[in-house]
Amino acid sequence: MPTSKDIDVNKLNFTIGPVQSSEHIRNIGAEQVPYFRTQEFSTLMLENERLMKQLADAEANARVCFITGSGTASMEAVVSNCFTPQDRLLIINGGTFGHRFEELAEIYEIPHTTVHVEMGHKLTKEQLYAFDGQSYSALLVNMHETSTGVLYDMDMIADFCRKNSIFLVVDAISSFLCDSFSMKRWGVSVMIAASQKALACHPGISMITLSSEAVQRITSHNVKCLYLNLNLALSNGERGQTPFTPAISILRQLNARVKDIIASGGVEKEIQRVAALASDFRSRISDLPFSLFPERMSNALTAICPNNVSAYSIFTTLKDEYDIWVCPNGGILADKVLRVGHIGDLSVSDNTRLINALKDMQQRGLL
Repeated sequence: MPTSKDIDVNKLNFTIGPVQSSEHIRNIGAEQVPYFRTQEFSTLMLENERLMKQLADAEANARVCFITGSGTASMEAVVSNCFTPQDRLLIINGGTFGHRFEELAEIYEIPHTTVHVEMGHKLTKEQLYAFDGQSYSALLVNMHETSTGVLYDMDMIADFCRKNSIFLVVDAISSFLCDSFSMKRWGVSVMIAASQKALACHPGISMITLSSEAVQRITSHNVKCLYLNLNLALSNGERGQTPFTPAISILRQLNARVKDIIASGGVEKEIQRVAALASDFRSRISDLPFSLFPERMSNALTAICPNNVSAYSIFTTLKDEYDIWVCPNGGILADKVLRVGHIGDLSVSDNTRLINALKDMQQRGLL
């Protein structure tokens, strides 16, 4: 049976999260955890809120809630705090993560309709506008479906929501800082992100950026929960604090990482860096026995469909024999789709190491 000694933290990491962090960020995680009910920590958190709003291109009076929990915790907080059984939700489901919004709506007994998108395919205008003028109060979408990498047309979705006066919730957890995003341009009411994706910090913090309309929704609801109560998060956030003990080290990492992004040229420069890694990788696997989804993919990852072998077997061979992590899928996609991430502290030379490993596997008859 594997033990903790068998976990090799020095493997090259091409997963979609947690991703590789820079030495600067890792060093912060190794420091003693400071006490947080202090003015110093409050100052850092108020700066985190300001910087996250800047990266999300949010309105001046937007707010950010920092949740100690994964992206799913923030997805649940948004559904439970923003909506009631009087709402009607339209949910885009193109895979595992779209389905998660469905599950949450069912748990909280919020009426909803699902737009089913075939896995690996884009949401079309015909599919979306079949629900035009039907009095939905909100639309919930993953900006890209992380299980397949397909990037949805946010301009089309935003136009639909404006036309129908719909409250727009975007899970940008895996696409934030990989693909262009603007709360103001698209009229996004809620954006969800997480620390362990392109922000390249340790896992454990997710962020909910809220428009003024979203804040008004939340403060007008009597939410029957404690830990994920965003009213508490908002009121404590006014003084740069959280209601409960947060993941302090990750919030310190986040502060440093966002400053590094801004100092290196800002959001567009970071997106260009990720896009260049994605383009380099995709251009260099054209002669390998893989198929790619024909739809537009997020820069965050490349979803690969092996032609001859199980996708999961490639994952295990790379992990066990080449010290490289890529990202497997679960469920019906486990043997069909493999995902290679382009986020985190990666380089073109890292791409070369992975591609050389895949070519070696091909020579050995493993592809």
